Amino acid sequence: MDRARRKALIQAYKLAFPPMGIYAIRNLRSGRVLIEQSANTTGALNRQRTQLRLGLHRIRDLQRDWRELGEDAFAFEVLQAQEPRAEPTFDYTAEREALLQSWRERIPPGSKDSYL
Repeated sequence: MDRARRKALIQAYKLAFPPMGIYAIRNLRSGRVLIEQSANTTGALNRQRTQLRLGLHRIRDLQRDWRELGEDAFAFEVLQAQEPRAEPTFDYTAEREALLQSWRERIPPGSKDSYL
């Protein structure tokens, strides 16, 4: 790849809207789920997967299930992606918090279906 093409691709990447939104880690056997939000869902899901593989995840029940059932028993998914807005001052963080609250109302923390 020539330098000009590489430079153009890097610039386009830097200007692209990041994949923000609500994501989940779902236990396919039990149905339990961890629902979180991130300004970079791709990076967050990769971080969560890495922590589970290394045995370092902060949620003990999730880590235990991962160890017992294996990676194939879990799905990593984006539940709701945020869309870019035309307003330059739009508060994406506040919107993500509201979306997270809405998703957690469906599966409340502390319930048998939640890892929180």
